[in-house]
Formats: sequence, C-alpha cells, structure tokens
Amino acid sequence: MGVLLCCPDWSAVTVHRQDHSILQPRTPGLKRSSCPSLLSSWKYSFITGPAVIPGYFSVDVNNVVLILNGREKAKIFYATQWLLYAQNLVQIQKLQHLAVVLLGNEHCNNEWINPFLKRNGGFVELLFIIYDSPWINDVDVFQWPLGVATMFLIKSKLTLRYRNFPVVEASWSMLHDERPYLCNFLGTIYENSSRQALMNILKKDGNDKLCWVSAREHWQPQETNESLKNYQDALLQSDLTLCPVGVNTECYRIYEACSYGSIPVVEDVMTAGSCGNTSVHHSAPLQLLKSMGAPFIFIKNWKELPAVLEKEKTIILQEKIERRKMLLQWYQHFKAELKMKFSNILESSFLMKNKS
Repeated sequence: MGVLLCCPDWSAVTVHRQDHSILQPRTPGLKRSSCPSLLSSWKYSFITGPAVIPGYFSVDVNNVVLILNGREKAKIFYATQWLLYAQNLVQIQKLQHLAVVLLGNEHCNNEWINPFLKRNGGFVELLFIIYDSPWINDVDVFQWPLGVATMFLIKSKLTLRYRNFPVVEASWSMLHDERPYLCNFLGTIYENSSRQALMNILKKDGNDKLCWVSAREHWQPQETNESLKNYQDALLQSDLTLCPVGVNTECYRIYEACSYGSIPVVEDVMTAGSCGNTSVHHSAPLQLLKSMGAPFIFIKNWKELPAVLEKEKTIILQEKIERRKMLLQWYQHFKAELKMKFSNILESSFLMKNKS
C-alpha cells in the first residue's frame, strides 16, 4: 500500500527536505520524491510544484495527504478547490482515504475546513494543523510544527524566496567556537508591540551593543541573498536568539535558531485570536514544543530579559558547548519523533479502516 503526499501550494508550505530524497521531475514544474515507510508494506511518495493542479494531478494510489495553505482568503479559495476535487475522487471511489496537513490561520480561524472533516459528515479523516488550535484532540486532529521558512513563489520564470532556509549540518565550529554575540534579533518592529518593548529594554541596559540587532519598520516578503546570509550569520554567531511574538507566538525563527544551536528565548504569551487561552489550555501557547521538552528559555515579559542576559555573561564556553549539543540533539529527535508519529497515525488509521 502507498501514501501520496501532495503539496500543490509550494509558495507557503514548509517541508523538512532532509526527510526526502529529491528525484528528477517527470513533468515540467513538478517535483517528485520518495521516502521510506516505517512499515515495509507501505510506500510514500511526495509531489509538489506549480504543475500540481486540481484535475491534472494523476491519482495512482488509494491514500493521499494534501498539504494545504489556509492562512488567508486567496489561499483558502485555492485549498477549497483541491478539497472539492478530492471529494469527487472519494465519491467515485478512486480514492479511499484522505488526510490534510494545514498551514492554519495565525489567529486559528480555520472554520472553512470544518464541513470537510469526517466528524462533520465530510471525507477528511485526519487533520494535522499548524498553530495551537483548540480543535487538537490527538484522535483525528493533531498539531504539526511550523518548521523553518523554506518557501517558493513561482512568478513567470523567476523564483523568489522567503526565506529558502537551508538544511543545516552541524559542524565542529558550530558546536565549539566562541560566539561573538550574546544574542540576536533581526526582524520587523511593529508600533506599540512587545517587539518595540524588547528593543527599548536592550537599548536601556546597553545590551544592544553585545547583540546582533537589525530592526526594520516594515515586513519584507522576500529575502535577498545578502539578507538571508546576514540572518544565518546572526544565528550562527549568537548564543541566544530572541523570539518575540508576531501575529502568532509560534514563528519560523524558533526552529531556525535550533538549526544553528542558538538557544531560542521565547516570549511565552498568547496572541489575539482563537488559538486557545491559558485558563483552559494550560500548556498553550506552543503546546507541541512544550510537550516534547523543548530546551528553550521561556519568558512572560521582556522585562525578564536583562536577568537572562546577565546570567548568560557568566556561562563558560564548555557549558555553552554542552548546551548547544543538547539543543541540536533535541531538535533532531523532535523531527524524527514527529516523522514517526505522522507515519504511525496515517498507517494505523488507514490500515484499520481498510481491514474493517
């Protein structure tokens, strides 16, 4: 038996590329890869690219996972077309089982997909959703991490990227070198936001001189080669990476810092929207990361940062080396564990239904 992972909107979906072996495209604009199953009787394949469109995509397997973007109205419209196409395949019995990995709305306003869920009379059996959705029950709705910003946008023949973050391999120098910066923050500063408070606190104590800080007033949707290199260098050369909240608490920066062994200092507060509240969801936000023992520094207010940085100044290099090793090992385990969990959920759910 097999499972096809179909990623039609490759402009805004994260894929951990180290989990896949990319093969030569069989169709212009189509990328196809395969990855081994944890059960020998199952085979996984993965397709992505602008050639993957509803009605053109050829189904030669019984089980499909659609990787969809539901972050904004235009993306939701496109995702809905895919679900309607899949619904037709289910109705004519060309498709047995369907699951969805959804890049959810940052405010967790994902009601548009509700009618498609099997529990509501639809046909989507399993939903893996990004961000702390209150729907998560670990029965048919599971949380999936945001991951790193590996994104592509095809426009004419020009490939633009945000952020096209690379697969990072740990090196001796990454683990053992003294890093010249105490911390880093490269990002957009929104008026009256906690990011503005963060900048004020850094400047007040003069810690901005010890950290790699590069602030801008407006978000830039595209990375240049220079800005991407600066960002990677900042992560590599800083002991800590400051991760203030944006629209949502979870951000790409958290995972990208892990890739370089830079400890994320995470602002652990709920953002506006329907993602949950701390009185009901006690581990929210970042439930998935906390449940898997993420070795981060969590703070509730940036006023706590000066004490964190003062403590950081007293830590000797050997302790930092051990901490980097622990972070990198945890991150590898985190990805491997989620990969295994994902496969096990698909296989046990689909296989059980096939037997029944």
